Amino acid sequence: MVFFVRTASERDLAKVSELLSETWHATYDALYGADKVSEITARWHSVPALKARLERKDSEFVVADDGKAFAGMGYAGMAKDRPKTAILHQLYVLPRYQRQGIGRDMFAELETCFPDANAMLVEVDPRSDAAVAFYAAHGFVKVGETKHTADDVSGVPLHVYEKPLGG
Repeated sequence: MVFFVRTASERDLAKVSELLSETWHATYDALYGADKVSEITARWHSVPALKARLERKDSEFVVADDGKAFAGMGYAGMAKDRPKTAILHQLYVLPRYQRQGIGRDMFAELETCFPDANAMLVEVDPRSDAAVAFYAAHGFVKVGETKHTADDVSGVPLHVYEKPLGG
């Protein structure tokens, strides 16, 4: 199977919502509990929530698509409070497609979408070993710590990673 990375469209959002629900349960049930993950994903990954991201200016929303199914999705946007900085908000690959270069390909596409940015930031749960390893392998360096500010996971520690960009 060959997956192509392309910009998402509104007709993709129901599939993206399902992908995020499955991926979040696989990634976070052990950390937050399945019920909390279900609540979060119902709110954050609903079609209306995804549509708002798709329509945001200064952002890019991509999917990895083989014509039949999606293997992953990614979303990044320019930071509102930091000039010349892009933020990688989401980069998820379904567990059955991980370790095949799909995350790398989506990330490579997102990196090129912000020519005015000189850095990209991502916040990672430090307990997610796979995510930490992925970002380290792709040139990110830990630059700080923060906490989730969103409702159901408020206060959960996050590590902030940064990667210089060419812009």
